Amino acid sequence: MKLQDSVIAITGGGQGLGRAMAVSLAAKGARLALIDLNEERLQETVALCEQAGSQARYYLCNVAREADVETTFAGIVNDFGKLDGLVNNAGILRDGMLIKAKDGVVEKRMSLEQWQSVIDVNLTGVFLCGREAATKMIETGVKGCIINIASISRAGNMGQTNYSAAKAGVSSMTVTWAKELARYGIRSMAIAPGFIATEMTGSMRPEALDMMTKQIPLRRMGQPEEIAHTVAYILENDYVSGRVIEVDGGLRV
Repeated sequence: MKLQDSVIAITGGGQGLGRAMAVSLAAKGARLALIDLNEERLQETVALCEQAGSQARYYLCNVAREADVETTFAGIVNDFGKLDGLVNNAGILRDGMLIKAKDGVVEKRMSLEQWQSVIDVNLTGVFLCGREAATKMIETGVKGCIINIASISRAGNMGQTNYSAAKAGVSSMTVTWAKELARYGIRSMAIAPGFIATEMTGSMRPEALDMMTKQIPLRRMGQPEEIAHTVAYILENDYVSGRVIEVDGGLRV
């Protein structure tokens, strides 16, 4: 895919990884459709994309609601005339141990709300947006690409039953879509980041952050721009599909 004048939708495009991806792709000439729930952050990202020299529009959408997603993607195609790529980046955390007990007494459990909210956004949201993007690509004859943001936590991580389950599901969907959508010329890929320096990790206690960083063989956290670079590589390379690329500094070996 040539990025110049391509139309790329990014969920969670208002901040963090989504913003880094958007600005990076804008600098390469892509036009951006940014999806999020935070209008102020979206406006900021649109301005940054325009400063980078490209066109961007934003769409307020709850990716876990089918009607919202259908309306949003219809709007993107109406506004831009097509959709070449989607980055399913939106996600939330509701961490907690499955069970916390002391001396045989259960003190706390992961709540159903903690479980369901993460599954709704991180898994169902990916499904809904991926399905709608593929629908629009097929209807308009576009041979596009869907990129899902997974995580190295998909292999299982303490305190993240919900998040790990969702990201494992995202990884499996990626492979399934690559097999199903290839007949329409649509590719499906995933990126599994490790510890990346974002606002979320920046709010951690310094000692916890230091301990986490020491686990990484490269001894540093990844930068959002390094994930954005991987997104551009996938979009531009028309022979990669059905794989999960780990970008984690060698953490998961």
